[in-house]
Amino acid sequence: MGYDYFENFITPVMVVDEFENLIFANKIFYKVFDNVTSLERFSHKINFDFCPLNSEDVNSFSPIHLAIKSLENFSARIQYINNNSQNFYYDIYSYKEKNNTVIIFSDVTNEINNQIINKKLADTKSKIKILENKISNLEKIKEEAQIQEFKIALNNKITKIIQNSGKIDEIINATLKELSILLSCFKSYYAQKKSDNFYNDEVGNIQFEQAVIKKLKQKKNVINYSMKECLNTEPFKQPVLRIIVPIFYMEKMLGIIVLLSHQKQEIDEKFDILYAVSTQLGNAIVRADLYQKNSKNVKDLRKALNELKSTQLQLINSEKMASLGQLVAGVAHEINTPVASIKSNNEIFSKLIEKIDDEKLKNTFLNINKIDKEAVKRITNIVVTLKKFVRLDEAELQYANINTELDLTLDLIKHETKNRIKIEKFYGKIPEIKCYPNMLNQVFTNILVNACQAIEGEGIIKIITECVDNRIIVKISDTGHGIAKNDLDKIFTAGYTTRGVGVGTGLGLAISKKIIEKHNGEIKVFSELGRGTEFVITINC
Repeated sequence: MGYDYFENFITPVMVVDEFENLIFANKIFYKVFDNVTSLERFSHKINFDFCPLNSEDVNSFSPIHLAIKSLENFSARIQYINNNSQNFYYDIYSYKEKNNTVIIFSDVTNEINNQIINKKLADTKSKIKILENKISNLEKIKEEAQIQEFKIALNNKITKIIQNSGKIDEIINATLKELSILLSCFKSYYAQKKSDNFYNDEVGNIQFEQAVIKKLKQKKNVINYSMKECLNTEPFKQPVLRIIVPIFYMEKMLGIIVLLSHQKQEIDEKFDILYAVSTQLGNAIVRADLYQKNSKNVKDLRKALNELKSTQLQLINSEKMASLGQLVAGVAHEINTPVASIKSNNEIFSKLIEKIDDEKLKNTFLNINKIDKEAVKRITNIVVTLKKFVRLDEAELQYANINTELDLTLDLIKHETKNRIKIEKFYGKIPEIKCYPNMLNQVFTNILVNACQAIEGEGIIKIITECVDNRIIVKISDTGHGIAKNDLDKIFTAGYTTRGVGVGTGLGLAISKKIIEKHNGEIKVFSELGRGTEFVITINC
């Protein structure tokens, strides 16, 4: 017998012969049940919601087996577990066609899940049903249910607002908006408690009758029709519904909510929502206030920590430059004394050379004398360069040319570049700027020395200067090994170094950044492993 007409069914259908072989299943069956290939494996994924009692036969636990073996029509509610371990529920119905069994599956998963999800609402529905049986006025029951549902929704909405916001104003304004909708208010506001009165930024000081104050202190809502909003306001043209809700945290009154409405309405049924909102709002105001204070404290502490780090770097740099200045002054003095002696002796020696008759000997001594003069001149220039670099007597702002300062720095690091690193200079025409030259020299030295150390063997350091839009731009690039991407964001952090323990202090670039910022400028770094690094310094003219 053909079963093709089952292909039009929108529910799964399977046909099994008397030997429990699957002889037909419609397309929806294979789609729903993970492309079944084995009836035995399929049966193992299906079970009852209950276990048959007093049975040792394993097959008695299989709904499919029972449907096939049943001599009559068979129906049951089953549970199916798919390959993703998800649970689905079906009502199965089977009937016999000759020796075959036709089994139809009806999906009741949503029904079961709704029963689970709506378990908490079961009691409410039960009560509603009891009321429907006892009360003839169905419209009144529906109206009461709708009001209750609205209350719960409003309460949940306000709870969500309080949970998602840490700002007092946002919490209060959102709560007032919801209460205004609930009570059809034309005006609503929160007033903070001040002694026996209250205060609101828009309304100002708010005063009430002693009877109202007494009731509020007892944590009771004040609801009445009144001609005045409060004692110190102008009267209305007609009485309005005035609702005053006290906001407490434990035993401390924080303030009140004032709600005004032109509509006449029953408030008794809304008392519970007002009480719930009052309790929630009190807790939320205190929590938000603590959060804002803690946030401010954290912000102040971070600012203080940054200022402390900045001051620490300045102290380290000042101490470093002071120590360097003292060292250079001492070295210069120690060098100048013997150099002066050598220079004096050289001048005497030059006069004595003129008295030598042997021309060959005379030329030899003249050549030695010339070499000594050049050596003395070079030593003197080095001492002068060192003193200019430190400039302890130039702590104030002064005009300087960046190109000149770069050349001064390059002279001092010749020992790092000599016979190894080629310096390519592309100096633009730039104006003098008001700056601290000794500090800028320190920045250039840090970058150039780092560049030299980054180049293994021979390499190139390129220096470009230019003036663009009243800003001096200095670019220093090298052909070194480059900086890892993960390190780029950290190289200006004090104490961070890529050279290893005991090799670098991690202060050079951190101090350099502070110096450039002191000049109202900025320093950036661009690098790629294996291709070198470029520092770009920008200073306003």
